[in-house]
Amino acid sequence: MENGAAPTVPAVIVAIDGPSGTGKSSTSKAVAAQLGLSYLDTGAQYRAITWWMVNNGIDVSDPAAIASAAGKADIVSGTDPADPTITVDGVDVSGPIRTAEVTSKVSAVSAVPDVRARITELQRSLAASAERGIVVEGRDIGTTVLPDADLKVFLTASPEARAARRSGELKGADVNATRTALLQRDAADSTRKTSPLAKADDAVEVDTSDLTLQQVVECVVTLVEEKRAAK
Repeated sequence: MENGAAPTVPAVIVAIDGPSGTGKSSTSKAVAAQLGLSYLDTGAQYRAITWWMVNNGIDVSDPAAIASAAGKADIVSGTDPADPTITVDGVDVSGPIRTAEVTSKVSAVSAVPDVRARITELQRSLAASAERGIVVEGRDIGTTVLPDADLKVFLTASPEARAARRSGELKGADVNATRTALLQRDAADSTRKTSPLAKADDAVEVDTSDLTLQQVVECVVTLVEEKRAAK
């Protein structure tokens, strides 16, 4: 521990999965900050490798081309929940990876097994090196990346609630178009052969449709504290 006076708290690994627009990122960052844990946005890593492919002229409609380039980008994720950075080949890409172009292509890139293997390896090494524990958010964390996580949470919400949130984030985007895009992304992520979006058998499901962010955070913090106490 950095602070010798602090009591030793067992490290906990928390997996938070769910589709887009359920509040995964906001919840995960807030829970990690409140509990002094590291934080990892795995979606940003898939966006980063997608951004690199688009920028380097890789044909993202060709799985073989994606596979052959899967190991080329140097992706580094910062795990501070107050400032979760991400760089590719030393360049800060936290803004560029959120563009509509990257969003429209990330499912195709992340469906390629070579890409998933590469990114999963990165995710596991970050989780293993988090001294106090980590909150990892994504779509296959509890099922594939960290199947032995201390706590698995699966966030859900109605398509309407998710579209309203996401279009609010996208500053005035059309809610119906956003809803359609979210459902298409769900279908792509849920039906891919490698590590599909799925709820782990031992995950706690939390429907965030009618909850405030603070209520969701309080719910997850309570679950984490229960797991810590049981360690």
